[in-house]
Amino acid sequence: MMENHKESKFWFTSLIGFFYQLGIGCDPDREKALDFYLITITIDNKIEDDSLINIDYNQLDLMKKNEDTYNFIRNNNIVIGKYLLSLFYYKDNILFDMKYKQNKLVNFLRLDENNDLEVQHNLTICCQNEDDLKANYKKVFELLLILAEKENLDATYNLAICYMDGIGTRKDEKKAFDLFLKSDQIEGEDEKNEFEMNLQCAILNDSMAQNNVGYHYQHGKGVNKNETKAFKWYLKSAISGCADGQCNLGVCYSNGIGTDKNEIKAFEWYLKSTENDSALGQYNLGNCYQHGKGINKNVTRAFECYVRSAVGECASGQCSLAYCYENGIGTDKNELKAFGWYLESAHNGNAKAQYNLGKCYEFGIGTNYNETKAFDWYKKSAIAGYADGQYSLGYCYDCGIGTDECGMKAFEWYKKSAIAGCADGQCSLGYCYEYGVGVDKNETKAFEWYKKAAENGDAVAQNTLGECYQYGKGTDKNEIKAFEWHLKSAENGNEVSQNTVGYCYQIGKGVNKNEIKAFEWYTKSAIAGFGDGQCNLGHCYKDGIGTDKNEAKAFEWFLNSAQNGYAKAQNYVGECFYNGIGVDTDVSEATYWFEKASNNGIKKAKDNLNNILSNIYSPGKN
Repeated sequence: MMENHKESKFWFTSLIGFFYQLGIGCDPDREKALDFYLITITIDNKIEDDSLINIDYNQLDLMKKNEDTYNFIRNNNIVIGKYLLSLFYYKDNILFDMKYKQNKLVNFLRLDENNDLEVQHNLTICCQNEDDLKANYKKVFELLLILAEKENLDATYNLAICYMDGIGTRKDEKKAFDLFLKSDQIEGEDEKNEFEMNLQCAILNDSMAQNNVGYHYQHGKGVNKNETKAFKWYLKSAISGCADGQCNLGVCYSNGIGTDKNEIKAFEWYLKSTENDSALGQYNLGNCYQHGKGINKNVTRAFECYVRSAVGECASGQCSLAYCYENGIGTDKNELKAFGWYLESAHNGNAKAQYNLGKCYEFGIGTNYNETKAFDWYKKSAIAGYADGQYSLGYCYDCGIGTDECGMKAFEWYKKSAIAGCADGQCSLGYCYEYGVGVDKNETKAFEWYKKAAENGDAVAQNTLGECYQYGKGTDKNEIKAFEWHLKSAENGNEVSQNTVGYCYQIGKGVNKNEIKAFEWYTKSAIAGFGDGQCNLGHCYKDGIGTDKNEAKAFEWFLNSAQNGYAKAQNYVGECFYNGIGVDTDVSEATYWFEKASNNGIKKAKDNLNNILSNIYSPGKN
């Protein structure tokens, strides 16, 4: 079958996956095995990845003529595939179950907060001796009793586990429940009651309640926050087949909550949750495929997962589906559909979607421009605590978008966004402190927030931080640090800093002089459309700075800069026209550009214009 598996794939995908998993007739390949298992359980074996499957449609047509045979082969292939896929994922769980209690013994080593070395020594011996596990369990149980009597809370918690799971003693759900409560300080009457109710059911092996107990521990609801305990309860729930528990266990592995980060295991548990119809699991699975977390990147599959999640009413999935449509990820770009799914997700309370919906209204993405609605949705997102939404709401108040200008409210929302870690918000908060927008001027605080934003990778803030060091705003002057931050900003694509870096290299400010690098950075800034950079590039070509002299190119870049409104370049264009530098002499054009530059405050242009009018024009050095 493996020799001709291209012809067999459609009908025997489950077995081919099994062969790849174990290396039967081929090299072992877990990724290919997983691919074939996933193909098998897809509805109607609908294959869309041509690199994996080339369906023999003649064979398909022939088989469909005998519908009973076709259905028999197809259904058996699906059944076998689901069984093998479950083994594929549960193998680790089976091994885990074999080692579960041994691992618990090791965990007990950390129990004695009272530094009872004798007890710790006894526990160590107990854990090292694996010849008689049952005897060890009993010894551990007895030692836990001693530690629990000393009011060691960790020991009390693990003693509760012993009573719950029958480790070293008979199961006793009531004692387990009492000890669990004793091991944690519980506050908040309503949350406490909810925790206790879930705990009682969890001890009786209710998988959803076990998931809920994990949630209580993860977020500190009704009990002290403890991510390690949360992970263990999610694991219990997941192994018992609870889709929510499986999804939350995936989140733990994905983010290192209560356990080591493991993206492969995260992906596997997300996948398991989707088999149990978890719409949130579909969203997380899509995220794995989109970003290549725990599996090879596949934006088409990511899009498909988001579709299933969105249809399953998962607001996060709806938001991600909208993003795919907006940016053409795994599907054709469709701003109308993007807007529709953002709207659906926003109405379902997703703060990120509410922010993106605000953007749609502000910039006319998939809908008509409507600044009032943009403001309204930014406000919903901001109130829900989404940092980008808080920044955008602050910007609306700052610039009067969909609402009246209000510097104080702008400052308030920028501050909320900044504290939440939004680089745009941090940069804007720095601006407020620098210029006194909604708050008293404070260059020291401005510097501090610019620095936070710069360290978070904001190119504008990096440029501004460079200026702070350059001019001594809110900090001591430091040309070397100024150059370093301008360079970071320039490398992140900021055209202003690209021009500044060019200037630093040209004159050796904060860095060794290097005219070739100066020319390179001026070029980047000029191509990005920055007028100052275009003018400086013109000077490089005019005077041969870091490149060969080329008056035609010099004139071209002076003209680009002048047309972008840069006043100094307007004067240079006038001089080029008057003296025939890189262009034919044209006094009329020269007069036009001298006049523009003069009106924009360039004294030299005014002098040049007067000289022309007096017919005594004698250009001096630039």
